[in-house]
Amino acid sequence: MSDAASYTVVDGIAVITMNNPPVNSMSAANRVHVGGALTKADADPAVKAIVLIGSEKAFSGGAEIREFNTEKSRVSPVLPELNDIQDGLKKPLVGAIGGFALGGGLELALGCHYRVAMPKAQLGLPEVKLGLLPGSGGTQRLPRVVPMAEAVKMMTTGSAVSGDKAKSLGLVDDVVQGDLLQGALEFTRKLLADKKGPKRIRDLPAKMEGDPKAFFDAVRAEVKKTSRGYPAPLEIVACCEAAATRPFDEGRKFERERFMVLVEGNESKAMRHMFFAERQTSKIPDVPEDTPLRPVKSAAVIGAGTMGGGITMNFVNVGIPVTIMEMKQDALDRGMATIKKNYAATVSKGRLKQDEMDKRMALITPALDLAAGKNADIVIEAVFERMDVKQDIFRKLDAVMKPGAILATNTSTLDVNAIADVTKRPQDVIGTHFFSPANVMRLLEVVRGAKTAKDVLATTMKLGKAIKKVPVVSGVCDGFIGNRMIEKYGQQSLFLLDEGCSPQQVDAAAYKWGMAMGPLAMGDMAGLDIGWEIRKRRYVERPNFIYSKIGDKVAELGRFGQKTGKGWYRYELPNRSPIPDAEVEKIIEQYRKDNNIKTRQISDEEIVERLIYALVNEAAYILEEGIALRASDIDMVYLTGYGFPPYRGGPMFYADTVGLKNVLNSILKFQAGYQGEVWKPAPLLVKLANEGRKFND
Repeated sequence: MSDAASYTVVDGIAVITMNNPPVNSMSAANRVHVGGALTKADADPAVKAIVLIGSEKAFSGGAEIREFNTEKSRVSPVLPELNDIQDGLKKPLVGAIGGFALGGGLELALGCHYRVAMPKAQLGLPEVKLGLLPGSGGTQRLPRVVPMAEAVKMMTTGSAVSGDKAKSLGLVDDVVQGDLLQGALEFTRKLLADKKGPKRIRDLPAKMEGDPKAFFDAVRAEVKKTSRGYPAPLEIVACCEAAATRPFDEGRKFERERFMVLVEGNESKAMRHMFFAERQTSKIPDVPEDTPLRPVKSAAVIGAGTMGGGITMNFVNVGIPVTIMEMKQDALDRGMATIKKNYAATVSKGRLKQDEMDKRMALITPALDLAAGKNADIVIEAVFERMDVKQDIFRKLDAVMKPGAILATNTSTLDVNAIADVTKRPQDVIGTHFFSPANVMRLLEVVRGAKTAKDVLATTMKLGKAIKKVPVVSGVCDGFIGNRMIEKYGQQSLFLLDEGCSPQQVDAAAYKWGMAMGPLAMGDMAGLDIGWEIRKRRYVERPNFIYSKIGDKVAELGRFGQKTGKGWYRYELPNRSPIPDAEVEKIIEQYRKDNNIKTRQISDEEIVERLIYALVNEAAYILEEGIALRASDIDMVYLTGYGFPPYRGGPMFYADTVGLKNVLNSILKFQAGYQGEVWKPAPLLVKLANEGRKFND
């Protein structure tokens, strides 16, 4: 046999070992080798039973995702055909699971007649996370060995269970302590001694009690509530219902049909794009992967407010001690109390143990003097978003921080080069734009200044991953990638109000389309005073930039959003659910009247196109200017930082699915409408559209 699947015989037991690093994926080559080995073992008169094993680190991670929608995905045996070979064996087949058996890997294990696993092995069918359902009998076999309610939960959430849990559910027959292969061989010898033959899951009934119709009606209603915009979870429920109500082969045929529909759909393609895009973000063309890194064993954070506290938590969560600094004792005390409160809330929910919270809190050293953090390997400034304030801080840091320390700014819009230039070591300065709440949001924009050293960039990118963020490189411009784009999105949301929409209509259209929240509700959550401050700066710096002044009218009344109980909506705090407010309607009506703006009926389709295409067009400028390295990086910024729906794949991928020519045609149409002069198609968008190409080619 090939190296992909070794074949040995031990005491009459054929041992087929999958060897397809790093995760033993069920690639075309691996399927061929495993199928051939199974057939060989079944035909060998010296073989009484078969053990199929991977390594202690991985039984199999499932399908080779890169082969989806390619000829390799159709190479025989495809996984269902491999399952047929398993079902047809005349000798007992034992799957020995170490590390993990996920997706197609677990379906391969379910095709075995018996299964053993190591206690901490992870077993799951996470296809839903790629917009898919288990396509090789998983929805039919799992509910025949695991209670139906548990099976549905595992597949619709994509969550895995440990080997120990799998034993209690009936998913595995035994848990192996110690050496996996020896344990599997002992289990198999006992099978032979007890004269037990093949036990095919396909021959078992589904494990459920009560009326299937009532059960699935209730499950469908619950899943529908939690799977907004995602087709796969409801398709999984339908397949599980087939497992309970149809013969196995009919159910498997139905499952395969639904799988093929999903795998060809935009939702799954978008989520697979997201899967690969995340892995691309760390690839920087002029920074080799073997660039020597600076050690980061300690950190300092300046500012104990919402951002500074959240940033601090990221570091101590992974064991990196932090000195957190403030100018005044009461601000420092408030910050420490908030961090403690956040951890206590996590403990109360059972997601963190008290002793772990205590360890993390012990890693934080509060201080009132910048010199207290002078020996830190990285210092992150998280103070008020004003250039003079930040430059003053960096002058002081330049004087006190040790040589080689990374000096990072958490600015969300300001010029990182202007901040770096007040120091004598601009090569050590970098932007680390965390998103609020910083201890929760996954995105980290890593802003590369004109003089940022390559080792500083490489170290910061690796550090971002270490603190469980998705780091994306951005060049220096006002707002970087995410906030530069969101300004255009917000600009259109206010123009829509000018023309006749209500805040709730704009937000409802965006939410229905898939955004986590609409633009006006998002403004209320972030704080309308922040946007107001940015606009006031823009009026001076870019007087030709066109805004609706409705946003200013609202902010001038002290309506800053959730924190003041009033913004575009009103709030009955502590409840933060937005409530439409007649006062806002009057502000908008008066503004239209004062400016002689004619209103009209605007469709949800137009609302969505104007919001999303505003993002896309600005992103095309960003890509063309080299601010972003690649289109997929822009997608990751919006998928992980701005509530963009994963099943749309990010603004650039979504534009690709719509067709760039169609996007361009819509933009040209908007040019003839209200405030049409703001719609200037990006040259890159025009070029790609006319060439019939995509952003993510």
